[in-house]
Amino acid sequence: MGEKQTGGMTVTGRLYLCATPIGNLGDITYRAVETLRTADLIAAEDTRHTRGLLSHYDIHTPMTSYHEHNKEGKGAELIARMQAGENIVCVSDAGLPGIADPGGDLARRAIAEGIPVTPLPGANAALSALICAGLPLDGFTFVGFLPRKEKKRRELLARVAAYPETLIFYEAPHRLKETLAALVAAFGTERRACAARELTKKFEEFRRASLGQLLAYYGENEPRGEFVLIVAGADESVASVADTAAKMTLMERYEAHIAKGLDKKEAMRRTAQELGIARRDVYQALLAEDA
Repeated sequence: MGEKQTGGMTVTGRLYLCATPIGNLGDITYRAVETLRTADLIAAEDTRHTRGLLSHYDIHTPMTSYHEHNKEGKGAELIARMQAGENIVCVSDAGLPGIADPGGDLARRAIAEGIPVTPLPGANAALSALICAGLPLDGFTFVGFLPRKEKKRRELLARVAAYPETLIFYEAPHRLKETLAALVAAFGTERRACAARELTKKFEEFRRASLGQLLAYYGENEPRGEFVLIVAGADESVASVADTAAKMTLMERYEAHIAKGLDKKEAMRRTAQELGIARRDVYQALLAEDA
């Protein structure tokens, strides 16, 4: 397709960032369905997943795969097609593209090339969990998925431990217990939280408790479904403790006690006492460190 001409002026195509349902297929707007139907191309994180949505709404627009592992080459190709006048809709597997997926990279490329970028608002797991968590809504920080490497994860949690805003995390079921142990190590057991899972689906659940209680519960009950963790921000007293704790991590405290000649059991007890958490929470954090 060549560049479109209007009154002698070259007109580029447009990039639409389209929210898709996070579970219930009914959670999509009329405008999004119509735009998906009339676009030249749909760039999907997983075309197999998106095909189910398109089939449900009888949409037959061509699709192409666009994901984290091909975003460099495919991104350049999509930009060229929009420069030639095509309208492209970018979708992720669920929710808003650009949130914990490569859609944001394509948007930045389009903006840099002067291509119009338009949102098609809709479902979002982070905000859906936040408004139902029962925690403060006057300010929040989206953290998303924690780093896989323990050192980077520890550094990030130490940085946000004193934030007064409500914190939002994403996590997969097989990593939930490890993440809860890391949160307990960084924030303590008493921080209020909500574990939201299977949002908008049949087994939707909001478990509102302290971080320590959530860690204990999922230690005995296998996590199922994708999770959003909403964690209360630090109040002034917690913030001052968090600032101090951030200077010396749980692992550093534990290893310092071991270096002094204490056995593992006593080193865990001392570390727990210093951080104001249960010894079992120190144990869980040490297991996560070794994982």
